[in-house]
Amino acid sequence: MKRILVLGAGLVARPLVHYLLDQPDFHVTVASRTVSKAQALVGGRPNGRAVAFDIAREGASLGELVAEADLSISLLPYAYHPQVAGQAVRHRRHMVTTSYVKEAMQALDGAAQEAGSMLLNEIGVDPGIDHMSAMRIIDSAHDGGGRVTAFRSYTGGLPAPEANTNPYGYKFSWSPRGVLLAGRNDARYLEDGEIVEIPNRRLFATRHTVDIEGVGALEAYPNRDSLSYIDVYGIPQAQTMYRGTFRYPGWCATWQKFVELNLLDLEERSDLAGLSWRELLARRIGREGTDDLKQDLAAHLGIAPDSAVMMRFEWLGLLSDAPLPSDVTVLDALAGQMEARLQYKEGERDMIVMRHDFIVEYPDRKEHVTSTLVDFGIPHGDTSMARTVGLPAAIAARMILKGQIQLTGVHRPVRPEIYEPVLDELERLGIKLEEKVERLA
Repeated sequence: MKRILVLGAGLVARPLVHYLLDQPDFHVTVASRTVSKAQALVGGRPNGRAVAFDIAREGASLGELVAEADLSISLLPYAYHPQVAGQAVRHRRHMVTTSYVKEAMQALDGAAQEAGSMLLNEIGVDPGIDHMSAMRIIDSAHDGGGRVTAFRSYTGGLPAPEANTNPYGYKFSWSPRGVLLAGRNDARYLEDGEIVEIPNRRLFATRHTVDIEGVGALEAYPNRDSLSYIDVYGIPQAQTMYRGTFRYPGWCATWQKFVELNLLDLEERSDLAGLSWRELLARRIGREGTDDLKQDLAAHLGIAPDSAVMMRFEWLGLLSDAPLPSDVTVLDALAGQMEARLQYKEGERDMIVMRHDFIVEYPDRKEHVTSTLVDFGIPHGDTSMARTVGLPAAIAARMILKGQIQLTGVHRPVRPEIYEPVLDELERLGIKLEEKVERLA
């Protein structure tokens, strides 16, 4: 009997837990701060159990939970992953996460190899399915004597077209705070041999449009540091390397104004107590006591009072007299405001859209290769976000425990012994990218 510890019982946990519970000879422990959520995931299955665990308060017992399992899957906030990984190495166990490899995680590589532990990261959707599907095409091109000279990759978690019913074109299928934190990032990418550095204050202003068949036009803006993936993907000849995020049109224009008003501020702000949203915005533009906030705010932002952006501010309640929660950051107040209004209704579908664009040069020809995923959630069932994040991690965990992946150290799923069987299993489960090849010369 192989034992698995799942830390966290949030929005993306259900498909992962159910996949593992369905495996013969697997026992799954789900540990969550809210034990009722863990109990709901386990559902009384005889090969599962739910335990109450809060890593912020019960860190000392983390080692005991990790030691009891052959492999731990951390669905906790990314800041806790190195702590879980450290315990996995200490007890010579394996660990899987869906989050980016940070310095603290990479620093455990040598110790993990020595302990015989595999610490597999970035095995969700983005990062995860994007890496694996890209590497399948890249390795195939290399095997055929080709060179990848340009690569663009985009992913977005969005409402399905019929569920796109609010002015933001967005509903939350994963952590609202995580969405807002991602809006604080700087970005870097390579365009025609030139490095482009985008500070956070210009992130949402640096956008372009991509047309996706069956979906329509989507906005794209850069996602973090794309340059590091030139080495990760083994494509040193690339003159363009861009990783981006998809949103419906209008998102970027609105978020650019959020940034200009410093609404993604993470400083604890006790002075917000007693303020309304209206008073906060008036203070941010130096117009406290204004009788016409809408007019003054629009003038400050350089947009028309009847613009779509101002309509979105008003719809969200940012011009209202509603009080801000006390003793929180502005970002957390905004996250709460958005979470209350950007929710899926019962039975609505979400959608994951992923697109890769390659230029591959062979000795005798040049090709434009595209690979596209449009995946929908199941009405009254699992969201596409939960399936595409949770299932790759669950599949990889099964393969590690079955001895089908025999690696040690810190890894991403960019090696064929990882990505080939995971992608094959995802296709069996209905998650597949469609490839098209166009000869250019």
